[in-house]
This record gives sequence, C-alpha cells and structure tokens, in this order.
Amino acid sequence: MAQLAVSLNPAAATRTRALWIPREHGAWGMLLVPLLTGAAVGAGGGSYVALLWFTIAAVSLFWLRTPVESVLGTTVVRVRTSDERHAVMIAVAGISAVSLIALTALFWGFQHLGLIVIGSIAGLAFALQGVVKNRNRRYRALAQVIGAIGLTSTSASAFYLASGTWNAIAAVLWVLNWLFAAEQILFVQQRIHGVRLATTAERFERAKPYIGIVTAILIAVSLLSLCKLAPAWTPLAFTLALVRAIVWFRSRPTTLDVHRLGWLELTNSAVFAGLIVLIFRA
Repeated sequence: MAQLAVSLNPAAATRTRALWIPREHGAWGMLLVPLLTGAAVGAGGGSYVALLWFTIAAVSLFWLRTPVESVLGTTVVRVRTSDERHAVMIAVAGISAVSLIALTALFWGFQHLGLIVIGSIAGLAFALQGVVKNRNRRYRALAQVIGAIGLTSTSASAFYLASGTWNAIAAVLWVLNWLFAAEQILFVQQRIHGVRLATTAERFERAKPYIGIVTAILIAVSLLSLCKLAPAWTPLAFTLALVRAIVWFRSRPTTLDVHRLGWLELTNSAVFAGLIVLIFRA
C-alpha cells in the first residue's frame, strides 16, 4: 500500500525519479558527443556491433552513478524512506544487468582489451573527481573538469572500436574533446557567477582566470597542430566557443535562462563535433 501511495503521489513520484534518473544534462552531452565524434572519425575497419555494445555499456554505467550515489548519500538528492530505497535498488539491479550484458558481449573471447586501459584512466579520473568534489564546494568547477576526462574518454574508445586500431589519433581526439568540455564547464560557471555583472569591464575582471585558461587551451590545440599530431585546421573547431564568449562579454545584462544556455551549449558541442569530424576525415 505504501508503494501504491507513492505511485499515486505526483510529488513523491517526481522525487523518486530524481533518485535514479541522471539530472546532469550537460554531462550526457560530454559523454555522447565525443562518442559520436570518435566513431565518425574512426569509421572504417572496426566493428559496429562492438561499438553498439560499448555505447550501451557507457550509457548504463553513467546512468548507474545517480542511483548509487543517492543510496550512499553522496549527492544532494538522497534516499530517505524505505519505499525510495526499494525503488532505487530495483533501478540499480536493472541498470547493472544491462551494463553487465553489454560488457560481457564487448569483451567476449578476450576482444577489445584496449578498452581496459582507457577505462582505467577514466575510472581514476572519476575517483579523483569524487575526492575533489567532496573536499570543498569552491572546487566544484575543478571537479567537473576532472570528471570530463572520464566522460570524454568515449571518443578514444569509439575511435578504437570503429577503426579497429589504437593509435595517436584516438589519444588526440580524447585530448581535444576534454579541452573543449573544460572550456564549456568554465564558461557556464562564468555565466552563472557573472549574471549580475552589468558592464564589459566588470565581466572581464571577473573572468580573468577563465580567459587565462582559454588562452592556454588554444595554445595547446595550436601546438598539437604545429607538431602535426592534429590537422592544421583543428583550432577552427573552437571558433564558435570563442565567438559566444565574446558576445557574452559585450552583451547587456539579462536574467540567466539556464535551459536556453543548455541548448546553446549543446549546439556549440554539435558544431564542434561536426568540424572535428570534417577536419580529421579530410
């Protein structure tokens, strides 16, 4: 009866869904856009069946983090009642089963063992993210940037599976997607914390750390191109990010529309991915 009451209570049902359905829409983009980018760049002599299994495994493992954290109490929305715990544990069991099936199919016959190395690095990044995030709320942006190392690892994995080989391109794609994700995270933080700033001068003063990091990112991307580790036109993929940052610096102060900002950043990611694929395939 208690479970029925929960199901009939819209507020309780919404809260229960929040305990096991991931809320980080930006993180979904950082997981899936690099995956599609790596697959498109590497498309050729690999296995698309393996790529499908990897996609299922990556999505389910990422999804699993939300219900596990809500049970452990390491997130803001956490389990409070026995009914909630029961619902979340069912979700954990179901998602775990899906990920186990996908991983078994992916590694069947000791295939695709290169993914273990990528996964180990990604796992280490997520572990470090947890340590930094729990240490101090001031390090939230840093924690997200560290976590992005793990999320964007899907680009290297997808390239490896789609091309059937592991080479420098896989690593470079991973680095480029991580640098792009880092810039996005820092820009969104700037928008949130700079919403009350009225003039370009005030925003510029507040954004000095962001400007310094973006400059370092552009230098790193340029060096990859100059060293012929990436195509010469690679910096072009970061153009839209620079344009939207400049537009914000010069725009009038307005109320921050978080949903609109999210869609704009998703568009930014799509443009970046499309340019990276065109540049590398060309």
